[in-house]
Amino acid sequence: MTRGLILFAHGARAASWAVPFERLRDQTRERVPAAAVELAFLELMTPSLPDTIDTMRARGIDDITVVPVFLGKGGHLLRDLPALCDTVRAAHPGLRLNVAGAIGEDPGVQKAMTDYCVNSLG
Repeated sequence: MTRGLILFAHGARAASWAVPFERLRDQTRERVPAAAVELAFLELMTPSLPDTIDTMRARGIDDITVVPVFLGKGGHLLRDLPALCDTVRAAHPGLRLNVAGAIGEDPGVQKAMTDYCVNSLG
C-alpha cells in the first residue's frame, strides 16, 4: 500500500464531536481498501496532521491526499493547512502530498446538504 488518504477535520473539546468524522473515515476505508485512510485534526484532538503523515511515511506510504472536512475555505484552510503542508514536505522529501478542496464546496456535497435541509421540513 503506497497511497494514503487523510480526512482533515478541525477538532473539538467534546469527544462526541468526532463520531461522524470517524464514521466517514470508516465508510471511506470500506470504499478504498487499497489505500490507508486516516482521520487527523487541526487542533484540540489527536492525531495531528503531521503525526498522521509521519505514521503513514513510516509505513512506506509516499503518496498522500488530504481532504479538508470543512464546509468552506476560511483562515484554517487558507493559512494553517498550507503552513502544515510546507512543514511536512520539508520533513519528508519525496512525499507526494496533494490537498483537495474543502468538502463543503463540492457541488455534490452541497446538493446532499440541500436535500437534507429541504427534507427536514417533513
